[in-house]
Amino acid sequence: MSGLLTVVLGVACVAPARAELSDTIHPFAAVSRNYDANLFRLPDGAAGAGGERDDTTTQYRGGVVFERPLGRQLLTGRVEASRVAFARNDSLDYNGKDAAADLAWMLGNHLDGHLGVTYAQTLTSFSDFHISEQNLRVQRREYVDGGWRLHPSWRVHGAYSTQKSTYSLAAQKFNDRTEDDASVGLDYLASSGSRVGLQVGRQKGAYPNHLLLGFIPIDDSYTQNDVKLNVQWIFSATSQFQMLAGRARRTHNFLDTRDASGVNGSASFNWSMLRKLRMNSSVWRRFTAVESTSVSNSINTGALLTGDWELTGKTAATFSARQEKRDFIVIPGVTALRSLDDRTRNVSAGLSYQPTQQIQLALNLFRETRSGNELTNYHTHGTSFSASVQF
Repeated sequence: MSGLLTVVLGVACVAPARAELSDTIHPFAAVSRNYDANLFRLPDGAAGAGGERDDTTTQYRGGVVFERPLGRQLLTGRVEASRVAFARNDSLDYNGKDAAADLAWMLGNHLDGHLGVTYAQTLTSFSDFHISEQNLRVQRREYVDGGWRLHPSWRVHGAYSTQKSTYSLAAQKFNDRTEDDASVGLDYLASSGSRVGLQVGRQKGAYPNHLLLGFIPIDDSYTQNDVKLNVQWIFSATSQFQMLAGRARRTHNFLDTRDASGVNGSASFNWSMLRKLRMNSSVWRRFTAVESTSVSNSINTGALLTGDWELTGKTAATFSARQEKRDFIVIPGVTALRSLDDRTRNVSAGLSYQPTQQIQLALNLFRETRSGNELTNYHTHGTSFSASVQF
């Protein structure tokens, strides 16, 4: 699928346009100022680089978003570039990149799906890797999915994606990985718009650069098989429930003592009131990659609550509360001599003001804590102010 981006963008070039340029391509620009009281997520009492723990960053972003009808197909996407500058730790200054393209396709009245690619280059989080060196992560994902409505009440579907993650810092190259994900499913479609189905999937992860612990090369490659219930239930125009959850089993190429199985998936509930107040709650339990120097995977169990309240036609308030517990998949007697499991809590609140349809100003505050492992516990808080314009 390496040429997928060329194929998707090529469709836009050869197909006739159905709208003017001003209706399909929208440039935008944004600037933000961000303060973090504990940039490197250090334990309480530990000094940061130069004795300081906090830092302020300035981010400049610019790009375009586009939406182009191609007959019954629809091509959407974005291209964005950014520059991030640190006030104290200027060795971390970097250029970010973000791009995506998606082709929503239809064949006849019963076949439809998506074909697309995403690309992102950003600075790796310091939550699990506390060294003050620049470590850029590049992630590229290519995907294709499709479904066939074989009956007014039944739809069969399948999907395949591949994602490659690479890291610029030599000490983190062992986290380079490629993850291939394939799934097939069958859904029952209710006349109300709700659906209930069953989905089976397989994910394979390959880590080409093995971490050396002593003289032992650790291969973190894995295979995961799962069977999940796929539900989207519409209670009303203002409340919906979604779930993709079931049972999964993950096996590793090296040391089967790390193999794990159990409940895996996520569920969410959305609720809104008169389009002024919107609430979303979600829970999950899933296998997750970890960007640290000692382990590569964990089983994460968490919950999230978000809210968006439109105060006036131009102002809105937001709120978010998130908690996640990580149970690390370790190598007994090799990876760690003690439990590394931890729990992270994050709360944030924000206020936005939109004086015109094109301009938006936003202020956000957050507080985050991690507990459970004295080696990685931390507290931090911060603020962010941003201004953006879309033409």
